[in-house]
Amino acid sequence: MRISFETPNQPEVIALIADLDAYQDSLYPAEARYALDLASLTRPHVLFAVARNADDTAIGCGAVVLNHAYGEVKRMYVRPEARGLGIARQIIDALESAAQVRGCRTLMLETGPYQAEALAFYARQGYVRCGPFGEYPEHPLSVFMSKNATPESACARTEA
Repeated sequence: MRISFETPNQPEVIALIADLDAYQDSLYPAEARYALDLASLTRPHVLFAVARNADDTAIGCGAVVLNHAYGEVKRMYVRPEARGLGIARQIIDALESAAQVRGCRTLMLETGPYQAEALAFYARQGYVRCGPFGEYPEHPLSVFMSKNATPESACARTEA
């Protein structure tokens, strides 16, 4: 298994994202979902990681959007048949390391209360619950979490 930074604009990765969307659609109404579309994931200030198995099949993905004040973890997903193998941890480790190299010292995320496995995973990775950030509203179907790597909290953002 390997993790690499790739464009999300590939059929296999688009299928991963479609699976994630279908899963989230089964849990939350549209007004409580804040997913990035494919075009947004291809922007220069977005780091997009893909996990591939030994057959080079995409089995997981995740992204970090670099903002001026923090990096936001988005689109974390591992196919159900590949869960429990440490793939999500490897994806988040790669994303966090790449964000830190670019000067990001704080990572934030928004997930939902019906994703107990995700909440437990992020807590194991050192994320703690916090209040809304950025343009997110307070919402009963949102759980906000953050992780500080250092006391500094700035991220370099590159615009095209």
